[in-house]
Amino acid sequence: MPDPAAFDAFHPFIKGVFSQWHPTPFNLTGEWFVTAEQWMMVAKARLFDDLAMAAAIMATPDPAEQKRLGAQVSGFNHDVWMQHRVSIVHDGNRAKFEQNPGALRQLSQTAPAMLVEANPRDWNWGNGLQVDDPANHSPSEWRGANLLGRILTKVREDLR
Repeated sequence: MPDPAAFDAFHPFIKGVFSQWHPTPFNLTGEWFVTAEQWMMVAKARLFDDLAMAAAIMATPDPAEQKRLGAQVSGFNHDVWMQHRVSIVHDGNRAKFEQNPGALRQLSQTAPAMLVEANPRDWNWGNGLQVDDPANHSPSEWRGANLLGRILTKVREDLR
């Protein structure tokens, strides 16, 4: 069982402004993106020179479709993606929060807690747990890496 003091040290989330799918438009590289998911999938497609897929991702405002299309990027190389994914997601989220004062205010209000994407289906970007699981407050019990939560915590610190 986690230490009660740990409940202030972590901020679990699954939806809302901290989600990659939340509609929070921002401009990056001279283009407007409707979600951070769209930025991530377009950047992924461009990383592998799949410009047709990047255009298809840009054409849809639906984050589920953005994700689906991003999974079909031609020439995808797992090792290359692993080297670039964190910086891509960081850049998109930094722009998202920097350009949206209401979203930045919500992000700032989580300090000093570590943000935790509590997603039972995602062991990379999330921690692999339900949002109401007490283990969210005990990193040794996480099943996943919580990459998105760690990135958002860094973005919050960058924008202080």
